[in-house]
Amino acid sequence: MEYTYLGKSGMKVSKLCLGTMNFGPETDEKESFRIMDAAVDAGVNFFDTANVYGGQGNKGRTEEIIGRWFAQGGGRREKVVLATKVYGDMDNVSDGPNRSSGLSAYKIRRHLEESLRRLNTDHIELYQMHHVDRNVSWNELWEAFQVQVNQGKIGYVGSSNFAGRDLVKAQYEAKERHVLGLVSEQHKYSLLCRLPELEVLPAALEHGIGVIAWSPLDGGLLGGNALKASGGARSTRSQERVEANREKLERFSNLCREIGESEANVALAWTLMHPAMTAPIIGPRTMEQFQNTLRAVDIKLSEETMKHLDDIFPGPGGDAPQAYAW
Repeated sequence: MEYTYLGKSGMKVSKLCLGTMNFGPETDEKESFRIMDAAVDAGVNFFDTANVYGGQGNKGRTEEIIGRWFAQGGGRREKVVLATKVYGDMDNVSDGPNRSSGLSAYKIRRHLEESLRRLNTDHIELYQMHHVDRNVSWNELWEAFQVQVNQGKIGYVGSSNFAGRDLVKAQYEAKERHVLGLVSEQHKYSLLCRLPELEVLPAALEHGIGVIAWSPLDGGLLGGNALKASGGARSTRSQERVEANREKLERFSNLCREIGESEANVALAWTLMHPAMTAPIIGPRTMEQFQNTLRAVDIKLSEETMKHLDDIFPGPGGDAPQAYAW
């Protein structure tokens, strides 16, 4: 496994991040434990979750599974850089009129305490805002997070689904308060979703924010099996997306066969080629899926292959404003 610093922080994380969203809804606890043990054994030290993960009517279940895995001991907690998120409403937290999604200081404090309890730990290395909340001032946000940092309950603050302007604003306001600011931004990014190259990735790179790519396989479309599946459990929407991208996916599969690598690993390796990228999130449902992704960090795509990928999956044309202006 290879490691890198998380943004401008001094914390090192693996270049693959284990996403746990399937733990509970798709993957039972026993298999989830096996995957997490295998991840640690393989050197994957970066685990990502969220308080709302767990499935319909079971929000928090994924954090509870991770907490019970930690409780087995054997140094499991000490081997993991743990990341979770706050923003959404929780079924089992009585917030009254404050139950709706958001990032008030009130909500951050209450939901952090609940995450710590479910995760069976007294601290979280990376606490992420799951979405931007423009109804809350950065005065309130940075004060709320700094209280938790000072109390040792969180180590660093990250964001998710922020626009470029939100990242810049966050760092400006942090500097005014002489605090570290954001160290990460978790953002949707893949060969089929390259819009972040316009604003988000350049802003993150300039301001010392490590990018964590969610859905780097774009919901499985880039995983290699999309063209083989038909009907069955695949939703109508998924089938429509496959048909809309069939030509690109077929060209992509042909290219991967030529270079002798799986589609999933090429898609993951491609995200790691961007200088702003810390790690793509892998979200395995099974042990086999997890093990198959480990090779991605060893793949170094040639300049020729990168050009072929640009031809198949055109990006926005570069950074803004050069991508759309002189």
